[in-house]
Amino acid sequence: MFEIRKGLEMKDKQWISEWKEEIIAAALLLGFAFFINRGIEIKGLYMDDLYLWSCYGEQSFREFVFPLGSTRFRFVYYLASWLELMVFGNHIGWFVPFNILLNSCIAYTVYRFGKRLSGRRLIGFSCGILYLLSRMSYYQISQVYGLMESMALWAAIGIFYCLYRYLSDEKERKWLVPAATAMYFSVCFIHERYMVLLPLFYAAFLMKKERKPMPWLSITGAFLVVQVIRFLTIGSISPAGTGGTDVADTFHLSETLRYALSQVLYIFGINAGPDHLNGLSWGRSPYWVHVLVVFADLLLLIMTVIFLVTVIRERKQLKKRLPVICLFLLFIALCIGSSSVTIRVETRWIYVSMTAAWLLAAYMCGIVKRVRPLLYCGLFLLYGILMLPVESFYRGKYENLYYWSSQLRYNSLAEETFGKYKNEIFGKKIYIIGNSYEMSDFTARTFFKTFDKERLAEGTEVTFIESIHDIGLITPNMLILREDPAHNAFQDVTDFVRNLKFERVYGCYEDGWMDESAKVRIMAGKEGKIGLKFYYPGVITGLEQIAVTINGKENQVIPITSNTVTAEIDATAFQVTELTFESNFYYENASEQRGDKHLSVVASITAN
Repeated sequence: MFEIRKGLEMKDKQWISEWKEEIIAAALLLGFAFFINRGIEIKGLYMDDLYLWSCYGEQSFREFVFPLGSTRFRFVYYLASWLELMVFGNHIGWFVPFNILLNSCIAYTVYRFGKRLSGRRLIGFSCGILYLLSRMSYYQISQVYGLMESMALWAAIGIFYCLYRYLSDEKERKWLVPAATAMYFSVCFIHERYMVLLPLFYAAFLMKKERKPMPWLSITGAFLVVQVIRFLTIGSISPAGTGGTDVADTFHLSETLRYALSQVLYIFGINAGPDHLNGLSWGRSPYWVHVLVVFADLLLLIMTVIFLVTVIRERKQLKKRLPVICLFLLFIALCIGSSSVTIRVETRWIYVSMTAAWLLAAYMCGIVKRVRPLLYCGLFLLYGILMLPVESFYRGKYENLYYWSSQLRYNSLAEETFGKYKNEIFGKKIYIIGNSYEMSDFTARTFFKTFDKERLAEGTEVTFIESIHDIGLITPNMLILREDPAHNAFQDVTDFVRNLKFERVYGCYEDGWMDESAKVRIMAGKEGKIGLKFYYPGVITGLEQIAVTINGKENQVIPITSNTVTAEIDATAFQVTELTFESNFYYENASEQRGDKHLSVVASITAN
């Protein structure tokens, strides 16, 4: 009895120790995820993200999640997106932290899978770190649509995990194939390019020599149901390409092979595409990056040679290992193929292939662990150390990506408007000097609605002007911005323009009251007319008058013959005119005195 109790206590301690290590690993991955992605943020939505938000705000649940007649039918992703947008509301800044948290969970999955494959916690943890460190993570972190890429990658790795267990586990587990089939059905409606994973199932069944009809029928049925649903909802089974294209129209075998080769190079650390798709091309990368990548690839070559030698020597295990190796290679090949059939290769599409490649390296470590395990696993760890500065360097070149500058601009627009004025921004007329950023009418109409809990931003208007001469004096409901292309930003120049067009030197106050002596500087409009309107709330005796000195020279006397008097002064168009006012009266019933002189009249000064 004592021995049984002692045995149970040992198991409890082992279980607690195991979970302590898991919690520590998860916490480290989470911390690293937030550290490596510091500085990435979404403050304002634009392009695809803004359109997605507008659909959420303007469409019903059915229309948003099940968009009939669209070019894409991704109801699983749209459902997740609907929930995300519903929970986050107008908290635009929450998207990036959520993306980081989600990818931390994926990294933990990669860590667990890598640990199972290698039999070593450190190797699995390295796989998780490499996943988070990868330069290919840019889209999944920095865009609202990154949720789609993250979900699809997670599901694809989940499919591979189930089929790997199906092939390698000695004990039959009935849930593996149904789980993989369910994830396949789901991932087809997260991103349609993963329909290409169908042959992976057939290959696994063939290598397993599966004789039961149910696995074959279930995955075939799932694929056919996917195609029927796609045909009924979008009118086609051909997947849509990127940039509004159709794969059936743009497919060329030579280009597909070229794109596939470029993805293989990407996996080995070579940026084989242009700057706007990967940050910085291989040809423009510095020499030290080339050296580190070559040495890292040399380590992978050594690992591969040792692995192949080990597999050949241990022929008794070949029957068990060869199917797993084939499964890895086929999965990577299918993922590469699915990303090579459209008009370009974006680095984010290679992320899943890259993740599978790291897991393959972990599997290799698991096979060779009996022959100099520390040395062999050390090669993989050294590979990770060499790639750390490379990946960090390329992450620092995100500014060259095709959408990055625009995201920075709209982050700045959000900071200079809602970030400064909060809800006061709603109802303002926003004037932007210049339009080199080519903001679309849709963006101008929709951008500020994302910050409003009611999703309306009523009265908020965006107008583009060529110069400050296109507008009159600045009123409280106006906001003036200028583009700053050198920094991919906007600048709030409202106060500067307000003071330039109308500067209160002394004796003139924002509520309109003017002292007996006052001076202002005002910029006239294109017609060179300055309008004056005086309101005197006191008793008129007929002796009241205001002497106006123009630029210190011309004098004009305005008699106050009634409570409200208007006048007009000629000035030089688009030039600043200095006006000095001297009143021979003041308002005796004023409750306060703000300056050296008494309050006199309420003045409204305009310039056309």
